[in-house]
Amino acid sequence: MHFAILGSGAVGGYYGALLARSGQRVSFVARGAHLRAIRERGLMIWSPLGDFTVRAQAEDDAAAIGPVDVVLLAVKTYDNAAVLPMLPALVGPSTVVITLQNGVDSPDEVAAVVGKERVLGGPTYIAAARSLPGLVEQTGTHRRIVFGEAFGGHGGVSQRVSTIADALTAAGIQAETVANARVPLWEKFIYLAPFAAFTGAARLPIGPLWSDPSIRAQFMAAVGEVEAVARAEGVPVREPADLREYVSTYVDALPPHTKSSLLIDLQQGKRTEVESLAGSVVRRGCAAGVPTPIMSALYAVLKPWGQLR
Repeated sequence: MHFAILGSGAVGGYYGALLARSGQRVSFVARGAHLRAIRERGLMIWSPLGDFTVRAQAEDDAAAIGPVDVVLLAVKTYDNAAVLPMLPALVGPSTVVITLQNGVDSPDEVAAVVGKERVLGGPTYIAAARSLPGLVEQTGTHRRIVFGEAFGGHGGVSQRVSTIADALTAAGIQAETVANARVPLWEKFIYLAPFAAFTGAARLPIGPLWSDPSIRAQFMAAVGEVEAVARAEGVPVREPADLREYVSTYVDALPPHTKSSLLIDLQQGKRTEVESLAGSVVRRGCAAGVPTPIMSALYAVLKPWGQLR
């Protein structure tokens, strides 16, 4: 298969490099110094699982790549306005687009450009960073993608999802298929939106927040707000008690120094994904008539920082 990586930074660069190393044809869309480094030296991966370098096509213009089989969309959500118009140049008769972006807005945004029938989606779980131009550093060992049909797909895992999963697995990616991508997307969102909002607003990693009983209670109340929005939209997430146990167990296991990517972006003076996280919760809650007082307050604190560069 021919994969185009739209967003060749930490997440897209890492997965694209694994696919290229496994023998898949991979084309990276990149820009600036990162693009020049990939062209001149290849894309380097530093990882606890082993370091390697791959050489592959790299372009700043999607039209120079042309139609592919699979597009992996892995840019930050605030770049969608600039990046999504590149998709038509990459789309042929049987192309699918897999969005691995944070939040739950991305499938609809992609579908508005290429049509619902082309969109796959799901969350990814990986700790990686683009350390230097042409260098992606994986800081953990997780490399998991849970994906499936973003629209429909309620009758079981589709053949095209299974075929792509085989390619991902052969590349060393922990691929998990589902019939309905909305469920894992929302179950990650239910945790991620409060995690990003609390750590971002406090300018602290999760440890000091989670260890304080009153803050922990507010965190879980915010989880309940996002869960209520999911149910109002008809997403069949797991039962409330199971969901809360899942979130509590997950956060309990996090190292106390763990920061959300939103907090990291704030500390580095970058734009944040507040609109696709807390902002999305608030807007969807308003539309569905679901109160979101905690997430609304945190959104109000973080919103002014969302547009800063």
